[in-house]
Parts: sequence; structure tokens; C-alpha cells
Amino acid sequence: MLVLLGLTVFLFAFSSQRNARRNVQAAVIQFEDESSPFVTRETVNKLLIQNKDSVTGTVKENLALDIMEARVKAHPIVKNADVYVTVSGQLGVSVKQRKPIARLNGATSFYIDESGEVMPLSENFAAHVPLVSGVGKEQMSAVFDLATFLKVDSFLEEHIVGVMRKKSGDYVLTARMLGYKIVLGEVDQLESKFNNYKAFYQKAVKDKTLNNYKTINLKYKNQVVCEQK
Repeated sequence: MLVLLGLTVFLFAFSSQRNARRNVQAAVIQFEDESSPFVTRETVNKLLIQNKDSVTGTVKENLALDIMEARVKAHPIVKNADVYVTVSGQLGVSVKQRKPIARLNGATSFYIDESGEVMPLSENFAAHVPLVSGVGKEQMSAVFDLATFLKVDSFLEEHIVGVMRKKSGDYVLTARMLGYKIVLGEVDQLESKFNNYKAFYQKAVKDKTLNNYKTINLKYKNQVVCEQK
């Protein structure tokens, strides 16, 4: 039994040592969402390496996976990442990118992500989110609430392409391919206001009168006030 136990321990140690000395193959980089390539595989690959051109051929035991993972996570557009090596020596990287819900235009343009945090623009991909103007730091919370509401409603997500805050404090929305503006007023009672708008929209589509209006005002409680062209 002692000989058998000793042989088992020896084989396990030998196998582990041999596996640790196995050369790493090229990295396989996977994105959770392939439809929004804010970060490229080339960028992630560069984050994995430091003084080398590639991790290919590096001995497994020489890889500092925690450091490599930390570098990928530190990228301002990456929300989370997992770096690992398979038994066969394949380096794997799983990347989850941050998801923008609005783009703010100003002296410096940036996104607001789904957590309400500032997210830089990407040189590789532009998100199809509402373009917001006329706001400052004081309005970030209101913009986040409005953008979140628009994002979770499939009709509004497709319908609203722009948001502008006027000096009066009213928020004015731009509808896709329509000639009128939607005056929202303050960012409050969003469910009631947009339910009223949807009811108006359905009726106007049925009556074929959508092109007759200049503004659709939702700021008054339980009312939709329209201004004709």
C-alpha cells in the first residue's frame, strides 16, 4: 500500500510539473457581446503581454494570470474579464464590455453606461444610443433615469434618438425620422407621460397625421398638447 501510495504521489507530481512546463498556445479571446466591438481582440492581446510580442510559446508556469487579468480589467471599456489556461495549454480570455445607454455631447463627449458611470468613446465602434446635449454634472442623475427608461422600452429605444435640455430646464426629445419634437418637461412621471405619447402616436398613425405636427408636449399632467406646423 505504501509503494502504491508513493507511486501515485510521484505520478501526480510528475504530471503536474510536466503540465506546468507546457508551452502556451495562442490566446483565444471571446467577447460576451460580439455585436458591439468597442474593444478589439488586438487590444486585448496587447494588454495580455508586456515585454513580448506574444504569449505563444511561453511556459505555463511563467504566466502571471492574475496580473494579466488585472490589466485587461483596467481597460476603461471593460466591465469584467477572466483569463485562464486550459489543461492543453490554451490561453483563454473572456471579456465583458460595459454597455452604454446614452452619449453626452459637449467639450468632451462620453457615454453613460448601464450603471450610471462615465464611459469613454471607442475608436472602433459607435453605439446606437440617444445623443444628449445641454446637460452638466448636475443633470447626470436625471439623464441616467431617462436613458434607462428609454433603454428598457423596445418602442422608445428604437424611436428616440436625441435628448436636449433647454435653458428653461425642459427636456426635448428627437424622434427618429419624424418632423416634430417631443417636449417632455422635467424628468418625472415618465411612465404616465410616455403612455400618453404612445396613445397619441397610435392614433396619429391611424389617422395619418404624424407629419402635421411641429411639437408634441407631454409636460402637462394627463395631457398631450400638439402644435401644428
